[in-house]
Amino acid sequence: MGDPRPQEPIAKRKAWTFTEEGVPGLTDALAGGDRLRAFQRYWISDNLWNLANLAGHFGMKMLPMDACSRLGAALGLFAVPRFHKVAAQRARATIQHLRPDLDASQQEALFRENCRAQGRLMTEFSVINRLQRCPERLKADSLARIRDAAKEGPVITVGMHLGNWEAGTIAIRSFGLQPYASYVPPKGRAKSWIAERVRTKAGLRFLPPGAEGIRPALRVLKNGGVVSMFCDEGFAGMIRGPFFGRKPHQEGNIAVAIRLARMTGATICPWYCLRTDNFRFEFEALEPIRLPAEDRPNARILDDMLLLNNAIEPIVRAHLDQWYFLDNALRPQ
Repeated sequence: MGDPRPQEPIAKRKAWTFTEEGVPGLTDALAGGDRLRAFQRYWISDNLWNLANLAGHFGMKMLPMDACSRLGAALGLFAVPRFHKVAAQRARATIQHLRPDLDASQQEALFRENCRAQGRLMTEFSVINRLQRCPERLKADSLARIRDAAKEGPVITVGMHLGNWEAGTIAIRSFGLQPYASYVPPKGRAKSWIAERVRTKAGLRFLPPGAEGIRPALRVLKNGGVVSMFCDEGFAGMIRGPFFGRKPHQEGNIAVAIRLARMTGATICPWYCLRTDNFRFEFEALEPIRLPAEDRPNARILDDMLLLNNAIEPIVRAHLDQWYFLDNALRPQ
């Protein structure tokens, strides 16, 4: 974990604007070359994948919840080492760096368990909203901390990609809260439609992705609302958070959460979810973080980021077998 203090200014996050893929038209088809290939990909090959994704999603809805989860575990263990070899190589390297206390066989067992977890996440998306009718599968008493903090003012919930965090919206809503969140739609029109449909039914309200979501998030918080974020993240195959002893930077959501909290006085409420058995989960809310006063704007930016990082990093380290971003590489030292 550590407390690295860089001498040079910490790297800042570049503004990122989300842009949707354009729709190739008949003029593209007639133009030939790359534009024709883009037309063929969008209207033919992509639609074959869209059909397959829709068939898989709705087909798995016919399965019992636990069977759907077990199917995903088997598929993940089969597919990840065989068809995602670069990601598997990164995952094994990350395990070696973060768990040097384990011998080779234990590290491989951790990797295989993570493969199962990755597969479960994919298939469980078809049945996740059944948890709204099966509250006995969610042990969420600890999330009352978030409800209590929200009674006093705006809240930024900081989740972790553990267990099946998609159930978090359902669990948090059971305490009378309805969070807003910004998320980047997955690639593929069918996948994007499925993701928005499932998350909307779970009760999540959306903010625009990227830089365009900052002002709406500020409005929600200044009105005393709840904004949901995840500060453990991977981007382009690289882990942005937690820092894992690397030099702190402002390129990820840790910095965004801190800046939003400073601008609105919001309380930061970290939480996580762990799988206890097949399709059953237990939630834990950490001690809410109320940022200390600062003499001038951004005077404590490094200390604030480390405060949040040091809350979430031990949890992620302790549950790498269930961590979604294990197959990303650590940042250079």
